[in-house]
Amino acid sequence: MFKKLAIGTLAAAATTALALSMSGAALADSPHYDDYSSGWGPLYSKNYQAKAQGTISVNWDGDGESNEVQVYGRLWDRDNRSYDEGGKCAYIRFQAEDFDHDWSPVYSKKYCGYPGYKKFFYQDNDVYSVRAQVCQIGLYSKYPTKCGYWQDIYSVDGDE
Repeated sequence: MFKKLAIGTLAAAATTALALSMSGAALADSPHYDDYSSGWGPLYSKNYQAKAQGTISVNWDGDGESNEVQVYGRLWDRDNRSYDEGGKCAYIRFQAEDFDHDWSPVYSKKYCGYPGYKKFFYQDNDVYSVRAQVCQIGLYSKYPTKCGYWQDIYSVDGDE
């Protein structure tokens, strides 16, 4: 009886070890980074009068050394005041961090049109992280106000 139990335990251990080694071999053949896709948001301006939400996709080359990031989204103007009453437009801006860990602005979009939304898209290459911030901005202004917090929507660290 003890001999059968020992053989059964050894067989189970061998099967588990084989399965683990096979999955490790399969991972070794694939690039370090897999393609990534995720939803982000909703993000809001400080006063909740602007909103944005969307998806981000990251596609890596075969060597896992370069990527292409695509950001899709919608930007809502939720400020029902007229411009004469102080109403403002919705505004979103993105920053990307390169592989040297330097941040730079990469895209922004303004939308004036309560109660609707506007779709947007941008893409970039060789990106380590992406973050977004939703604000309001005057109809003819270049300076956003009432900005919410910067929110990370992608990072290589979170992609592993």
